[in-house]
Amino acid sequence: MSSKEILVVDDEVGIRELLSEILYDEGYMVHLAENAQQAREFRKHHTPDLVLLDIWMPDTDGLTLLKEWVTEGSLDMPVVMMSGHGTIETALEATRIGASDFLEKPIALQKLLKTVSNIMQQSVKVEKAKVDTNVRPERRINKQYALPLDLTLREAREHFDRIYFNYQMEKENGNVTRVAENMGIERTHLYRKLKQLGIKMQKKTPEVEQ
Repeated sequence: MSSKEILVVDDEVGIRELLSEILYDEGYMVHLAENAQQAREFRKHHTPDLVLLDIWMPDTDGLTLLKEWVTEGSLDMPVVMMSGHGTIETALEATRIGASDFLEKPIALQKLLKTVSNIMQQSVKVEKAKVDTNVRPERRINKQYALPLDLTLREAREHFDRIYFNYQMEKENGNVTRVAENMGIERTHLYRKLKQLGIKMQKKTPEVEQ
C-alpha cells in the first residue's frame, strides 16, 4: 500500500464513498470529511499529501476553507477543488487563492486518476530535491531558483509557479500542447495560468515555403 494520504472533503456521501473506493484501489490511504469543520479538525493533526475539496458545501464553502488555510499558513499541501457547477471564474479564483487544480463534476475516472498521479509525482520530485538540513541555509539555496523566504505563502507559491511554468515552457520551446500534456492539465487551464502569471507565449515564426 502507498503511504500517500488523501483527504476527501465533500458533503455528498455518494461522492465521498466513490472517490474513497477508487483512490483506495489505486493504493492511497484515504480520509473522509463531510464538511469544512471536519476538514479543519483533521488538518490540525495531519498534513495529507493531497486534499480533494468540494466548493459547494452547506456550512462553509471550499473556497472559504482554502482561504482560511492560506491565512493560517496551513496550505502546505496541494489542494484540488471540485465543483458540479464549475465556471472559468470559479476555477480562476481557486487557482488564484492557491489551489493546484480544478475538477468539474461529474468527475471522469481517468481525469481524476491522472490529476492525482501528476500531483503525487510532483510531490516526489520536490521531496527528492530536498537536501540535508544540517547544511548551512545559504548553501542549500539554488541561487538560480531562489523562493525569497520573507514572502507570504501566497506570494511564495506565485513565485514558484512563475519559475516552474517558465521552465516547462522553455523546455518545450513554447509548445503549449506538449507542456499541457507533460503537466497533465487542460490547455485552457494552462493558458489561464500563464496569463495569470504574466508569462508571455512565444509567437510561432511562420514557415517559409521553399
